[in-house]
Amino acid sequence: MSPDRHPQLSLRLPVWRTRFVVVLLLAGFGGLAGRAAWLQGFDSGFLQRKGERAAVENRTIPAHRGTIVDRNGEVLAKSTPLLSVAADPSRATLSDAQRTALAPLLGVPRAELDRKLPFVAAPADHETRRSGFVWLRRQLEPEVGQQVQKLGLPGITVEPEFRRYYPAADVTAHLVGFTDLDDHGQEGLELAYQDWLSGHPGSRRVVKDRKGHAIEDVAAVRAPQQGRDLALSIDLKLQYLAWRELRAAVTANKARAGGVVVLDARTGEVLAMANTPTFNPNNRNDGDPEHRRNRTMVDLFEPGSTIKPFTIAAAVDRGLISPATRIATSGGVITVGNRTIRDAHAPPGDLTVEEVIQRSSNVGTVRIAQRLGAHALWQVLSGAGLGSAPRSGFPGEIGGRLRDPARWLPIEQATISYGQGMAVSLMQLSRAYTVFCNDGALLPVTLVRRDTPVAGVPVISASTAEAMRRMLQLVTQPGGTATRAQVPGFSVGGKTGTAYKVVNGRYASNRYIASFVGFAPATAPRLVVAVMIDEPSAGEHYGGQVAAPVFAKVMGGALRMLGVAPDDASLKSAGPVAPTLPPFVAPDAAPRLVSTRAEGA
Repeated sequence: MSPDRHPQLSLRLPVWRTRFVVVLLLAGFGGLAGRAAWLQGFDSGFLQRKGERAAVENRTIPAHRGTIVDRNGEVLAKSTPLLSVAADPSRATLSDAQRTALAPLLGVPRAELDRKLPFVAAPADHETRRSGFVWLRRQLEPEVGQQVQKLGLPGITVEPEFRRYYPAADVTAHLVGFTDLDDHGQEGLELAYQDWLSGHPGSRRVVKDRKGHAIEDVAAVRAPQQGRDLALSIDLKLQYLAWRELRAAVTANKARAGGVVVLDARTGEVLAMANTPTFNPNNRNDGDPEHRRNRTMVDLFEPGSTIKPFTIAAAVDRGLISPATRIATSGGVITVGNRTIRDAHAPPGDLTVEEVIQRSSNVGTVRIAQRLGAHALWQVLSGAGLGSAPRSGFPGEIGGRLRDPARWLPIEQATISYGQGMAVSLMQLSRAYTVFCNDGALLPVTLVRRDTPVAGVPVISASTAEAMRRMLQLVTQPGGTATRAQVPGFSVGGKTGTAYKVVNGRYASNRYIASFVGFAPATAPRLVVAVMIDEPSAGEHYGGQVAAPVFAKVMGGALRMLGVAPDDASLKSAGPVAPTLPPFVAPDAAPRLVSTRAEGA
């Protein structure tokens, strides 16, 4: 049968169907052509955005954190450039050999690398993969980062970062503080001045290849705003001197901890602030968290006899007594309510006000406080900054404890007059002594270098301050409780303190805080140095035995470093001070309050 006669081959389609199909094809091609024309001629930004998303991206330019320096420009904290390795998990399709080569360069176990970049995405990794970014190793040395970059692995990028470096390490650790991995301040002045130091990161637009590596900079979208430098009031040489002597004293006395503060007596600038135990801020995994506490700022203790000069100054300032006024000490015993307060080895007979200071008589101080009254005593203590934060700018500084005088009982007024029943920080105590050095005015303290002088707040009269300077010199001279505080060639004034520690709400009979606060030259004070030794346990525990020698070494070294001229010709050629105290040893010992029912306070 011929093909023309086969029924299926001879089938004729309707003309309209052929034409309909042709029209549909033409309409489809016309639509595609129109869409192409629209995208390329009128909406080209869409294609450009899609292309840029695949080949162009904005990358962060980290800002350089400001440098922290001491008052003389010595670097205390500086940011150093490093490289960090990151990955885009959706693109980092690394072979087994590539992973084996990468892991040792990063210094991470192969298993950890496989966990961050699994061969097959597990449900737990979906969030990471959607984020398109994961750190493989932060802050590598530049040469290691460059080796990783040379491998040319897909999805693996090397990002610039900064890491903080502290040249003085544990010497300034508590003061300067430290930053975290992202260069954000965590403690100390790094935290307090975070906004000042940090700056603002910039960004740049780069062209990247199919592996995600940047191959060309297109433009700088935003320039980074670098952090600002910070000049502290600290003198690094004095800081090291204070830290070295404190560490030696804490070790020799088998103490739990200690602190030293050195103030410029004319400006209120903190020239040194040392603590022990300490830590190394260059090693973020180093040390016990307890070692990171800045004890001079955040630890409170009962100041003991170092408060007696303020009690006496308040009475002198109101004309109630003079340095020569005789005070009846009743043989070193006084009863207030149902409590008995005793002097340690009080000499017989009455004492002048000068001798009350020199021999640190608790009974004599209580007698003077009784003449003074609670509110008048509180006014001077509060005016000297005790009971309120020093406002130095250090994060977490504490305000101490000084109760409202309207609520004082007679026994509280008595004990507060010699430094028990209240609490201070070492910074508060050292600042308070600027009252005696600046004609009765309390200076504001600062941890940042001060280029212009500041006025203090009057607390007592200039004549009272001068009288107190003369009386406090007696403490360091023969017959006083702190002959070990003498500095050859310089007149020194100051006061010892020894207080029982409070444990579980009661005074512990064998735990002490030994302290000494003083200034020199006493005729025209240049420095104030405060020393606190916590729980000395090597046999001596009085302030004159434990803290005063540290004061002498720090003060003597500091005055020489600052080029201060000696003012005491009688001491210029003096030899080492005898280590023994006068026969009435340690009358500044923490007084024992004896109840008719039980002993304690």
